[in-house]
Order: sequence, then C-alpha cells, then structure tokens
Amino acid sequence: MSREALAPEKARPVLEAVLFAADQPLPAARLAQILGRPFDARAVQRLAEELNAEYQSQGRAFEILEIAGGLQLLTRPDFKNWVAEAHKHRRQEKLTPSSVETLAIVAYKQPILRVTIDDIRGVQCGPILRNLQERGLIKAVGRQNVPGRPILYGTTRLFLQHFGLKSLKDLPKVSELTPP
Repeated sequence: MSREALAPEKARPVLEAVLFAADQPLPAARLAQILGRPFDARAVQRLAEELNAEYQSQGRAFEILEIAGGLQLLTRPDFKNWVAEAHKHRRQEKLTPSSVETLAIVAYKQPILRVTIDDIRGVQCGPILRNLQERGLIKAVGRQNVPGRPILYGTTRLFLQHFGLKSLKDLPKVSELTPP
C-alpha cells in the first residue's frame, strides 16, 4: 500500500499498525508524515481519539496515550497485574530511594548543577547521577558559564516515558507532594 495513495478510511488501521509496532512514543507530526497527504498532526490526533473511542466501546485492553511528546499504544492500567505476570522473568531494576530523590530534584529544579543537588540532599550524588545517566533518565543539558564550566543536568524523554508524562508540566505540584 502506497503512503501517497492512502485513502482516509484506511488511515485508522495504518495508524494503529504503526503505533502497535513502535517501541516509543511517536510525535503526531511524524505520524502525519508516515500517513502522507492529506494528514497533518491534528488529523492524526483525531484518528487517535477515534481509535480510543472504539477501544473503549469494545472494552479493549489497550489505549493510545500522549506521553513524552508523542503518541503510544499502551496496555490499560487495569491489566497491569496480568502483564506483570507475563513478564515476571524479566529483571526489573528498580530505582533506589536515593535515586528517586535525586531524580526528583533534577526534574523539579532543572537545569541543575551536581553541587546544588549535593547541597539539597546533603550527600555527594556523583555515582547516583552517573547511574541515572546510564539508565537514560537524565542527561547533560549544558554547562554553566563560570570557571570550570560545570555540567547542568536535566531529564530526558525516557524520563517522561518512564513516568507516563506528556511533559514536565504534568509533574505534580510540590505542594501536592508535601504533607499539610
């Protein structure tokens, strides 16, 4: 099937197939390129909404979510336990509490220097930052313009994916995280 000759009625199954095969979120603009003319990002969003309505009405086990700046076909949370059982043999490396704390500081304060993270946590965080970088959750986003040009850290797209966020704006407010 030629992308240029894609009839509008064939777009939904093609979009579904592309999202099913994708291992990461795909931006609506990229999906529009894949579908070809006359589709644009808005048309792709509408197709995704139509598919989600169909999935919902049929009680399907999956949905299209907008996360990390793109669309991804994911299993609905209701099926978490069964999916986890199917993948029980996979080794899940969980983040340690100190890694989660460090990651939260980076997420809320980015771009941020290692020394600032150390000051907030009260301990040196170099090894934790390296581990978070190796896992792809944070990255160097620049350097501060001072002698020594220290590295500034920020979160990655994988961070957004991992936590199911569309963007950093979807992080909970700090006031929601602290007890009253």
